[in-house]
Amino acid sequence: MGLPARQHATHPASDPAPTKSAAAMPYARAAIENLPSRDPATTKAATARETARELARGLFGRGRDREANHGRWRRLIAEDTFRHDPDRSPALQAEQSYRWLRLLNDRLEDPRALAASPDQLTGLHEWAAIVEGGGGLCTVASIHYNLFLGSLLDHDADSRRDLSEFTEMRRIGTFLSTELDHGNDGWALETTAELDRGTGEFVLHTPHPGARKFMPNTSTTGGPKSGLVAARLLVDGQDHGVYLFLTPLTDEHGPRPGVHLERLPLRPGAPVDHCLTGFEHVRLPPEALLQGEHGRLDEDSTLTSSLGNRRKRFLRSIGRVTVGKLCMSAAAVGASRAALAIAVAHGQRRRITGPRPDELVPLNAHRSHHGRLLSCLATAYAMTYLHRQVLARYTTHTDATREDAERLVAIAKGWITWQSRAIATECRERCGAQGLFPANHLVGFAPYIEGTITAEGDNLVIWVKAAAELLFDHEPAGPVSITATTAPGTPEELGDPYALRRLLAHAEGIWRARARTALRQGPAKNPLARWNKASPAALKMVSLHAALQAADAFIHAVETTDDPAAQQLLSRLCALFLLDQLSPHTGDLLANGHCTPDHVHHLPTTQDALLDALEPHITTLTDAFDLPHHYLAGIPLTAPALTPHQHDD
Repeated sequence: MGLPARQHATHPASDPAPTKSAAAMPYARAAIENLPSRDPATTKAATARETARELARGLFGRGRDREANHGRWRRLIAEDTFRHDPDRSPALQAEQSYRWLRLLNDRLEDPRALAASPDQLTGLHEWAAIVEGGGGLCTVASIHYNLFLGSLLDHDADSRRDLSEFTEMRRIGTFLSTELDHGNDGWALETTAELDRGTGEFVLHTPHPGARKFMPNTSTTGGPKSGLVAARLLVDGQDHGVYLFLTPLTDEHGPRPGVHLERLPLRPGAPVDHCLTGFEHVRLPPEALLQGEHGRLDEDSTLTSSLGNRRKRFLRSIGRVTVGKLCMSAAAVGASRAALAIAVAHGQRRRITGPRPDELVPLNAHRSHHGRLLSCLATAYAMTYLHRQVLARYTTHTDATREDAERLVAIAKGWITWQSRAIATECRERCGAQGLFPANHLVGFAPYIEGTITAEGDNLVIWVKAAAELLFDHEPAGPVSITATTAPGTPEELGDPYALRRLLAHAEGIWRARARTALRQGPAKNPLARWNKASPAALKMVSLHAALQAADAFIHAVETTDDPAAQQLLSRLCALFLLDQLSPHTGDLLANGHCTPDHVHHLPTTQDALLDALEPHITTLTDAFDLPHHYLAGIPLTAPALTPHQHDD
């Protein structure tokens, strides 16, 4: 089931498919009919370790980049201080998160450099998310470094601001945008910051209870805090839109004058000191306003802006939310990989009665067990590769490609976090009652991932926006033209990732056509009713578009892997991922002439053959996640399953 060699092909620029010359892919020629069910050479310990190392290089990079983006965080969370404490209550967990945050900050040479680097920030999230099984460290680190410090650095510098109190953590930063009455419609926020021309100060005020800021971490827990408050800038009664204002919130004595805090209940999974926060005529100095090209006040307090639209000004002010989407995706990816490593290790260790009463076999020996985990592993690899691709596209975008890059970030965030929740739930179930104990981390991952689904833009809302943009502005790729070693229309195509990728593109095109038809046929002169007719199909189109991007990233990873054993393993895993994605759409593909009845009949047996080939390597696939030995040793489910060679700290 290897990846067949290809002739180079040209694809539409709007949705390029990965290609590789036959000469460059000498290791990817295994046809489905010759697929061995076991390969004893690759199961030897030494070969398995080298394969895992090669897979890890593909997941995390090499050299200095790997060290900067992953290595230092991996070593940090391996320290004993980050181990689970069963006697730590949710309130104590919230306090501990800030102690860990300060420990993390003490290890940084330059906190500004971390805040300025999406690569380093997302790497931090991948590893911090697995502390305490999805504890609060990742949440408070994300807010402080990305939303708070990152926003300060993205706006105009002001010599009157002392950022050292935040880089040295004499004060912790937080971010206050969402209000009780306003969430995804952030441009409609009602908190005001009115210019007092006599003093040059701004007066920050919450006009009614519904305008209180909803659930920022603004309490006195963790020490003195300042926040960036999203508020409507008013000058002489004129509304200039929503901007950010640097606002001291608490000190060693409690809330600052005019700042009103109401603690919210600690939520499960990642307890953080969330609060309702309001302001009563709080005076802020002129430098409190964060300015930039989207809006500056000149000496006579006249606003100049490169953006005439107040909504666009707001979106530019909170531009760090896009990096936040990348961070939430990274956290979900990290949690998924950890959950799978724990579940697979448990499945190897746990012995149950076999076919004979005197025989014990590992849980992982059963197809009903390892089949589900292997499908999750295929998705986790796809998620990781997609995140790497999206991150690279975002960090290299130009003004001309900015909107496309930001849309892809949003689409990937929705797809990755939803897939992660399903993986975390599956892993917990595969560990039975033991998975319910917090010490084994699994029970905490799913609630934590729930937070990533809502944070930095609710998944469904950002997908609705992306769906409209793709429907109107994005032309799909045409049929993918690649000369395959498998004959078109034969069941052998089901083992060919390129052919499967082509079928996935057809499925996306089918749902795009349905959405456009529904939109055209919707009620005239009623835009909402027309969109309601089109949106279900449009959202399925977005889901398939995300899976297609993940498939392309996965195929690219296969093509760029030099080690023969690792490449063969990845190509099989890629085919399994694509078959899982295609299974719900075989009826549409059959009805539209893109596949044959033979394809549909052979799909289950092809999946079964892939599982036969992958099952002996299930621990190799999780060893490549490179989880620290000391992290796994602190989890009861995994500690007994460790062997000295599995992880190299």
